[in-house]
Amino acid sequence: MSNAVSALQDAVFKGSVTIKDAGLQGMITLRGDLSSDALAKAVKTATGTAIPETGCINSGKKGAAAWMSPDELLLLVDYAQAETIVAKLDKALAGTHMLASNVSDARAVFTIEGKGIRDVLAKGSPADMSAGTLGINTLRRTRLGQLPVAFWLGSETTATVICFRSVGEHVFNWLSTAAQKGSLPGHYT
Repeated sequence: MSNAVSALQDAVFKGSVTIKDAGLQGMITLRGDLSSDALAKAVKTATGTAIPETGCINSGKKGAAAWMSPDELLLLVDYAQAETIVAKLDKALAGTHMLASNVSDARAVFTIEGKGIRDVLAKGSPADMSAGTLGINTLRRTRLGQLPVAFWLGSETTATVICFRSVGEHVFNWLSTAAQKGSLPGHYT
C-alpha cells in the first residue's frame, strides 16, 4: 500500500500573505435532498454540524459541511476516516436518492494567511471580495485565473482554497505569484 501525500507535500510560500499546502484533508461529495431530515441527521453524525445555508460552510466537532449546490454538500472530515464515513452515509441514507463519494485524493487544499487575503483572491476571481458580500464562512465556487476553485474565509486573515489536485501545483504557483511582496493593490485592506 502506498503512503498518501498531499498535492504539494507541505509547500509554503511567504510573501504579502502566506500560502500553504494544507495537507491531507478528507473530503466527501454528498448529493441528495438537502431538506431531508435523514440527510441532515447523517451530516450531523458525520461532521458534528448542521447542513449549511446556501453559499456557506459550517464547522463542527468532527469536520465541516460546505454548501456546493442546491443538492450537493462537501463534507470535510478526517482523511483517515473518509472511506468509513462514506460507508456510514450509504447505510444511513439507504433507500433515498443520494450519492456519497470520497473525493479526498482528487482535490488539493491551500490555506492563505495574512491581512491581504481578499486582495490576493481578487486578482484572479470574478467574485465580489468585499466584506459585505463575502462574509466569514461564506463559500464561493468560482474561478481563480481560469481554473475552477471553491474558497471561503475562516477569519479576516485566513482563507481556504480547494481545487482539483491535477491543477494543484498551478493554483499554488498562481497564488504565490499573486501574493508577491509589494504587489497587493490594497483595495480590501
